[in-house]
Amino acid sequence: MPIVAGIDSSPSTTRVVVCDALSGKVMRKAAVAHAAAGDDDPHEWWNALVKACDGDILDGVQAVAVSGQRQALVVLDSAGGVVRPALMSSDYRAANSADDLVAEGGGAGAWAAAVGSVPTAAFPIAKLRWLAQREPENAARVAAVLQPHDWLTWLLLGGSAGPVTDRGEASGTGYWSPFSGDYRMALMAHAFGREVAVPRVLGPVEPAGTTSAGVLVAPGTGSAMAQVLGLSAEPGDVVISIGATGTLFAGGLPHPVSDPTGEVSGFADATGRFLAMMRTGEAMPTLEAAAKMMSVDLQTLSRLALESTPGAQGVVLVPPTAGHPGSLTGLRLARMTAPNLARAAVEGLLCGLADGLDALNVQMEAVGTPVRRVILTGKGARLDAVRLIAPAIFGVPVAVAVSGSSEDGAPGGLTSTGVFAALDATGVPRPGSGRPTGAAMLGGSEIMAIGAARQAAWVLAASTSPAGEAPAAPPTWSEAVMFKDSPNAKSGIGVGVRAQFAGAREAAMASMEILAAPMPAASTPG
Repeated sequence: MPIVAGIDSSPSTTRVVVCDALSGKVMRKAAVAHAAAGDDDPHEWWNALVKACDGDILDGVQAVAVSGQRQALVVLDSAGGVVRPALMSSDYRAANSADDLVAEGGGAGAWAAAVGSVPTAAFPIAKLRWLAQREPENAARVAAVLQPHDWLTWLLLGGSAGPVTDRGEASGTGYWSPFSGDYRMALMAHAFGREVAVPRVLGPVEPAGTTSAGVLVAPGTGSAMAQVLGLSAEPGDVVISIGATGTLFAGGLPHPVSDPTGEVSGFADATGRFLAMMRTGEAMPTLEAAAKMMSVDLQTLSRLALESTPGAQGVVLVPPTAGHPGSLTGLRLARMTAPNLARAAVEGLLCGLADGLDALNVQMEAVGTPVRRVILTGKGARLDAVRLIAPAIFGVPVAVAVSGSSEDGAPGGLTSTGVFAALDATGVPRPGSGRPTGAAMLGGSEIMAIGAARQAAWVLAASTSPAGEAPAAPPTWSEAVMFKDSPNAKSGIGVGVRAQFAGAREAAMASMEILAAPMPAASTPG
């Protein structure tokens, strides 16, 4: 039985899973916490990886792959040393640099046409501009630029040969094009003032090399691409991660997307196809603030929300977004109940995500792959109210990922239907219904590690196949991840809730415009 391993280096945790390469069954796993900050020492990631792989966890492993947090910049000097702590994707110091680059490059549409995405502060190309302007001494020492999974893969291979990456990771830099499949070094030179070395981009099943112990190393990939692999997501599946922000992405697209508005970013995925992504505003902070306002915890907020009805009797919470404050409207004495306030918070969060899903679907339909299902992950996916209300708001089936191993939950495995309690005659989930049972819900880091392992299994199979007979797709894994479906909502429930939300948001924006308008000059008495 061939055995493979996946390693995920997330912002605060390094996780290792060891899987049966044929079925995906998780055989062993380990996790080690590491520092998480705006500037991270990349050596912390490596030390955590070594510690997570300590002991016999990798015994018998024949291939390994690494997934890593996307769009963090690791800069190396000519000797391969780290010049400065990594600039993480959550570091927004490069926001002005990104805006400058967009303007200098001809606007959002020109960037989307060139590299599939419009640079923001998260993109390495913007961080390079910031580095050149704010830390010229460090910038002068830079000889090569990598991202976290590139750097860790390089160290796994001994740190001597040239670094490598994959299409998915390269496509998030701002200087690699998913349309042409190559680097746009002129863009890097414009941003940084000169070209520096970049990792070679490997094909989906092209080995990166072997470790000193003879273990095959796959290309690895970025976090979103690894989640698509780990979930075995199919074309039309949209993963929505509900964390500090809402992140929506869909892989397996036949062509790259190009959104001239810059709302949706077009990347490559880890399978030779393409991925579309967009981010919404604050997600969990909305629910956390609502829970704090009500002096309850998140689980109680969720329970209360399920005691209200769709639309929360007209109470609407519009979460704040960048540049726009939120609002709480529709309050009347009879409506000012804890369940209505809780329901309004959950519906406000989901309506904001639904707007993002609509924008993403426009781009997906343009390449012939409309949304067919939503898979929820992240902290928000653990709340009953979010899972049970989501199908009505999104208008498509909704599922969450759970462990396929009976060791992580009740024995006997799971089915993908009939997991949550049915809706009652009014379409309102009964209080207390919907808590997942039977297996552990998977966190994002574990899903990514499983995705990396699945890539390793694919590369291993390709390496042992006769010439010209390498498998065209990753292996079908039946025992790694399974799904629990939320019950489908009655038709039309979500349409009314979204219309109510849209009206409240437009009213809030209109009031802000009135407040921002200059006051008329006072007339002077004659």
